[in-house]
Amino acid sequence: MSNGLALLSIFVLSVFVGFEVVAKVSTTLHTPLMSGANAIHGIILVGAIAVANNATSNLQLILSILAVVLATINMVGGFVVTDRMLEMFKGKKKEVK
Repeated sequence: MSNGLALLSIFVLSVFVGFEVVAKVSTTLHTPLMSGANAIHGIILVGAIAVANNATSNLQLILSILAVVLATINMVGGFVVTDRMLEMFKGKKKEVK
């Protein structure tokens, strides 16, 4: 049971740390931060999948699947934000007459 308690503790602490880190970022820096953090989101997703693979109870499995879903949403959202940000830097296309 101590392994399950350790995994649950890591999950709860990561939620608190993630919330505090994101809450401290100013709105001006949020978009560049999201675009630069896509690699970190991928690592988090791999970690969540590894935890799901090692789950020994239903609670661990449910929490780890929730972590996989949330990490996937976070990573995809980061790519969408990056794509929209890069579209802003492209010049407008001139119409050919």
